Amino acid sequence: MSQEDCTGGTVSPLCVIGLGNILLKDEGIGVHAANAVKERYAFSPDVDIIDGGTIGLDLLPIIEGRDRVMIVDAVDFGKEPGHIGIIKDKDIPSVLNSKLSVHHIGLSDVLFTAAFMDITPSEICLVGIQPKSLDVGLDMTPEIDGKMEDMINLIIKTLQSWGVECALRSRQESLK
Repeated sequence: MSQEDCTGGTVSPLCVIGLGNILLKDEGIGVHAANAVKERYAFSPDVDIIDGGTIGLDLLPIIEGRDRVMIVDAVDFGKEPGHIGIIKDKDIPSVLNSKLSVHHIGLSDVLFTAAFMDITPSEICLVGIQPKSLDVGLDMTPEIDGKMEDMINLIIKTLQSWGVECALRSRQESLK
């Protein structure tokens, strides 16, 4: 059963949320990757792709009522820059102990509050990449930018494991 969003449209039970601050170099990878997926692919069943930026606790109404949620973000794995990983469900808070930015505090709070309110999706995963630089700047570092396709492929592979058909849009359709 699908719920309605504030515009009266239906909300997909599946959601990808790109988090990060695009003004801080590699910190914006989650937003950039989610936007690229939204632009390049069509999904069946529908998947909501959301630019979550740094909205923190305002994520609660976004995840409420969803069956599965994927969060895409820069994550401090304690590894070399460009390391990509996927963390699922109850293991997610452990990688948020090392805060890269203010929104990680918000994400920890969102997950805790969602559990407290009993609105946690049945499955939640975090697709992350170890950033190189969180300095002020609009461009990601070459090391992280060069891993963008790997991030996108992992997002698509995960969606497919959830039973989602992911079809590349035609170039013309992507430019609209």
